[in-house]
Amino acid sequence: MALLDRLTKFLAAICMVGVGVSFATLIAVVLTQVVGRTIGSSPVWTEELTRFALLYLAAFGVGLSFRSGDLVNVDVVCENLPGRLPWLLRLISAVFTGGLALMLISHSWKFTSIGKMQTSPALGLQMTYVHFTVTLLLVLLFVFAALRVINMLFGRNNGLPLKQTEG
Repeated sequence: MALLDRLTKFLAAICMVGVGVSFATLIAVVLTQVVGRTIGSSPVWTEELTRFALLYLAAFGVGLSFRSGDLVNVDVVCENLPGRLPWLLRLISAVFTGGLALMLISHSWKFTSIGKMQTSPALGLQMTYVHFTVTLLLVLLFVFAALRVINMLFGRNNGLPLKQTEG
């Protein structure tokens, strides 16, 4: 299972870099926009690039959010149930999350492929690169949910998000 731990850490590191690059892009573009508006008018492409950076930020961040418990975590009732019920509910939740993401991947790929016929108005960027964020988000959500399920089934963790297991 050391391979599984390395894979998880590697994917998390890639996602952290993706979030960092997306956020840095967002900061630079918004700064350009604000300075441009202060001087006179900001470049037209800043609005578009801001939206694209936000999409990539969400796509790279979803797996990390799932892993840390920041995505959606309704545990007020679940964690107060007796015995192994909280563990079972966490397992079922991870299975459903991963299953739903897996079911949507093929549909998101169709959406992504539509982008070949479109370009963004200001940047002239092929929209495939923008639409790909939906597929990326779903793939990463599936992978991180699958990793949680595998780790739970092999007894490597109890399925609690990282924040709850560290503190």
